Amino acid sequence: MHKTSNDQDRRRWAGIARVGKQRQGQGQETPEAQVDASGGVPRRAAPSEQARYWFDNTLAGGAAALIGWLAVVCLVIVVPASAVLVWTDDGAPDDRWAKAAAVWRSVGQTLRLGGEAGSPLRVALSVLLALVALFYVSTLVSLITAAITEKLLDLRRGHSTVLENGHTVVLGWSDQIFTVVAEIVEANSNQGRRAVVVLADRDKTDMEEELRTELGGREGGTRIICRNGRPTDPAALERVSPATADVVLVLPRDEPDEDAEIVKNLLSLRAATDGDCRARILAVVRDGRYRLAAVLAAGPGAVVLEIDDITARLVAQCARQPGLSLVFQELLDFAGDEFYVVDAPAQAGRTFAEVLTAYVSSTVVGVLRADGALRLAPPPDSLVCAGDRLVVIAEDDDTTVEAPEPAAVDASVIVPRPPAAVRSERMLLLGWNRRAHRIVRHLSDHVTPGSVLHVVADGGEPTAAEVRAAETEASTGLTVVLRPGDPTLPGTVNGLDLATYDGVIVLGPDRVACGGAPDDRTLVTLLLLRDLERRSGNPVTVVTEMTDDRNRAIAPVGPGADFIVSGKLVGLLMAQISQNRHLAELFEELLAPGGSTIQLKPAAHYVRAGCRASFATVVESASRRGECAIGYRSRDRATTGPEFGVRVNPRKDEVLRWSENHDVVVITPHARR
Repeated sequence: MHKTSNDQDRRRWAGIARVGKQRQGQGQETPEAQVDASGGVPRRAAPSEQARYWFDNTLAGGAAALIGWLAVVCLVIVVPASAVLVWTDDGAPDDRWAKAAAVWRSVGQTLRLGGEAGSPLRVALSVLLALVALFYVSTLVSLITAAITEKLLDLRRGHSTVLENGHTVVLGWSDQIFTVVAEIVEANSNQGRRAVVVLADRDKTDMEEELRTELGGREGGTRIICRNGRPTDPAALERVSPATADVVLVLPRDEPDEDAEIVKNLLSLRAATDGDCRARILAVVRDGRYRLAAVLAAGPGAVVLEIDDITARLVAQCARQPGLSLVFQELLDFAGDEFYVVDAPAQAGRTFAEVLTAYVSSTVVGVLRADGALRLAPPPDSLVCAGDRLVVIAEDDDTTVEAPEPAAVDASVIVPRPPAAVRSERMLLLGWNRRAHRIVRHLSDHVTPGSVLHVVADGGEPTAAEVRAAETEASTGLTVVLRPGDPTLPGTVNGLDLATYDGVIVLGPDRVACGGAPDDRTLVTLLLLRDLERRSGNPVTVVTEMTDDRNRAIAPVGPGADFIVSGKLVGLLMAQISQNRHLAELFEELLAPGGSTIQLKPAAHYVRAGCRASFATVVESASRRGECAIGYRSRDRATTGPEFGVRVNPRKDEVLRWSENHDVVVITPHARR
């Protein structure tokens, strides 16, 4: 029985040892692991392990244990060191008790424990007073440190109020924030110290770091200030002082369903300023259903842009005119030439045709009447009246200076207007999203009767129903034909005959439908188109809509290709209008179906091909047709960056040899296309 019991014990301990080894392999220390593998009998832990285990348990006792160990460690170091100092001092007393008292005084002074020698009561009282003083000072220091830390954390959280005047307030955080801030910084580069204040429900430090990285040290004299808070909270809005701001920009949300929050932001802004906001307010919505509500919430004088419709208009116009997107980009950013409204009292009483050639380094394109009415490309014989202001394209608002004498015009090379060519067009639309039906409608406003738009998209019956609805909204001059298929599949794209189309539009899906990366599918479609173009040898004009401007750099298309980047477009428009609210009406006029348009026309329609003539001659030729020439594009330099052949606002005295490879950029009334 005894032997059997021992065997059972051995087997039991051996099983425990195996379990312990397995748990040790998993990174767990267990008591069963303390088993001797050779004999199966539990081994006794080493003294060092037991000491460490006891030490760990004492540390688990909390603050009191930590203080005790700290005292022990200090005494272990301070007492021997003090004894060595006393015993090695030539002036130390010879008596051992006197030396011990000297050691105690050294220890007390080091640890701030009084260090009084004498009777035990005297020593105890000195230690008590020292401990009370130490507790008081430590508590006071802790309170001061906590208060300073709390203040620093509050500042880092961005909860302090901004005390600025004439600053720009940006509400919200989206992809457009970087373009908006960068363009405002560029616009403020010659205006001294300015401030841009951003309020968003994000960490203040993260916002500042991202903006600093994107700007790359180009802030110049503009200070970037970030504050944390929800723009829908009036209390948070007060942190950015909107009542004393010059401009308040409300950034759009990513999806149209979130436009209701933009309306709420605007209502909160009115509440934060008690309805008396002197700043110019500019907001952006994606869905037109919320535009009226946003206008009502923002109050009189505010500007509300409907970005989905603006994007659709640009896509429709650029699809028929290669290079037009480059012209708009040049006019929208502050890096080159852009629109300005300037005073010109000296031009009062002159005709618009005379004013066109009065400035050599600026291009006049319209008149802002004294009553606030904006007229782009007015009739050449219309008069500029007193109080009117000129709409010009210039490098800056202070560079529009009248020349001593107009640039020379060679009327002998001006050609008559050619007969209008009426030709139906065949267009191809690859992909479908919420803006597609708007693109179809705006495209129908520009094409001639008999034109056809082929739509290649997947999505089943819902997409087919949307295509039918878009055809119903379009004018009778455009026929829309749906061909079901996924434009990201090689079989779908390879079945297309690109040579039969005048232009191709590539759209990505909606952000929600594709899981948040619409440009990924767009890039795949462009890659397949590029491959088909290479194999077939048929070049094709492609205009692509994207959401992120960073993806344009990796897009598999030729240099100078047309892109409409909705995110960057929003930022550029907001930055431009924030500097001059009249530009909102100007861009609305340029993009509206019944308004003036920017077009690229062959230079041979204005001057004889092969002749040398100044740009003033081209301006004069366009003026005779009621148009405003604002620049040109060299098609033989269309693949050479960074301008890709586009030149906006050239000097009037610049002389070129105009060839078949030149297009003239003109602003023309819609009825005179």
